[in-house]
Amino acid sequence: MTTSQTPPRTLPTGRTPVVTAVLLIVAGVVGLMGAFALTLDKFRLLENPTKALGCDVNPFVGCSPVIESAQASLFGFPNPIIGLIGFVAPIAVGVALLAGARFARWFWIAFTAGTFLAWVFITWLFTQTVFVIGALCPWCMLVWSVTIPLFWITTVWGLARGVTAPTGSGVQRAAARLLPYSWVLPALNYIVVATVIVVQFPLLLSTLF
Repeated sequence: MTTSQTPPRTLPTGRTPVVTAVLLIVAGVVGLMGAFALTLDKFRLLENPTKALGCDVNPFVGCSPVIESAQASLFGFPNPIIGLIGFVAPIAVGVALLAGARFARWFWIAFTAGTFLAWVFITWLFTQTVFVIGALCPWCMLVWSVTIPLFWITTVWGLARGVTAPTGSGVQRAAARLLPYSWVLPALNYIVVATVIVVQFPLLLSTLF
């Protein structure tokens, strides 16, 4: 008697998700650039702690106060090192998707969990920067700006395509309806961030213009 073996499922199925793949690559590259710039600035401050950095624009906008804060080395080493490692992942996944790769459900769940932890981390850093440190770091904000859509859009896409939610479930159907409008979620996130900055730094615009 012969038995048939069902091949392991790999997700997603169907055509290559070009838009999602490009988003992953662009977000990863831009985030990597921001993390690299922060790492270089950290080295410059270690060499000369009194030297002003190129991103030190005014009392409200500057990298130095943020890089020298305790929050900038939350785990005992400079936070940008996490970015140098972490932003490689979306680049690799995006390139693999464009090449036709398919990943198992457990992989997408782990990847989505990673983007969620990255979003939580930059949200915490944002609150510390605005409410505790009292300065805005341009390179940090660049990293925030790509992590936000990386989390929201990847999460909705994964649910809609059935790679992180059971295929045919109510969650997948709801996410599929939301997917064309998934840009609204990062847009709302940006609005919240911008509103908090304007409220906390009412004189910021007058110093820039």
